[in-house]
Amino acid sequence: MGDATVTTREGPEEAVPLSVAERTGPGLLRRLRSPRRPRLWFEILLIAVSYWTYSLIRNAVPEQRAEALSNADWLWRLEHSLGIAVEESVNHAVNGVTWLIVGMNYYYATLHFVVTLAVLVWLFRRHPGRYAATRLVLFVTTGVALVGYYLYPLAPPRLMTNTGFVDTVLAHDTWGSMASGDLKNMSNQYAAMPSMHIGWSVWSGLTIFILARTPWVRLLGLLYPVATLVVIVATANHFWLDAVGGLICLAFGYTVARLWYGALPYRLPRAVGAGKALSPGGGARPAPAATEEENPPVPARAPSGP
Repeated sequence: MGDATVTTREGPEEAVPLSVAERTGPGLLRRLRSPRRPRLWFEILLIAVSYWTYSLIRNAVPEQRAEALSNADWLWRLEHSLGIAVEESVNHAVNGVTWLIVGMNYYYATLHFVVTLAVLVWLFRRHPGRYAATRLVLFVTTGVALVGYYLYPLAPPRLMTNTGFVDTVLAHDTWGSMASGDLKNMSNQYAAMPSMHIGWSVWSGLTIFILARTPWVRLLGLLYPVATLVVIVATANHFWLDAVGGLICLAFGYTVARLWYGALPYRLPRAVGAGKALSPGGGARPAPAATEEENPPVPARAPSGP
């Protein structure tokens, strides 16, 4: 049989066969832990299936209304006792500015998904060597959040019955959140802790700030999670302590990625060249060199006569 080749952007190259050690045991584990050039079809399928599974599990968690409201009351009393209960004041202040709160309603409903997907696409195209590790952070963060929804059901402030919080989607009749209005039956209403709006926005913001080169883009990376925090509080969808829960989940995600790849995602090389992969420690593992049998030396030619 002829030699196998692969085609890259740089042109056809000889494919490097995997040894037995690389296909089994520790060698296979090392390959799985080595960042490689992501495949577009696989990533689209993986993200679609993962988000569908996340939504299915999140909405399948029993809506323990009584416990969720009880937890919300306890958390609200805790914030009052600590002097940090600012959510209702922010909610009322922003709700008085119609154009601002309507904009925040749409922000809450859309940017959560749009920005996260945009960052994934940017990583895929511009930082393929860091893509898998950074995506792992996002997936682990989201997975841990599902555990939180099950163990600690929490009502958002807008659903509390003994406070003055305003449900801004209902008050201004805006399209947007599946947490209010006609779409509320399609989503678990008592999954406020931890806040994945914060988990995903801080993940996006850090990725942009650390990897982008344009100063104003890096600044946007810093401002995005701050703006998201204001939005989730102003729309009465979260207590600000829900944001702390989101940060804890995100920290766990970075820890898992660090342990798996041997380095933080942003410290991995930007690109993975064809024919080699990165070891878990971050070093390059080149393709095996050809042997003398595969490429025998060419005998020297005798000098020609005068």
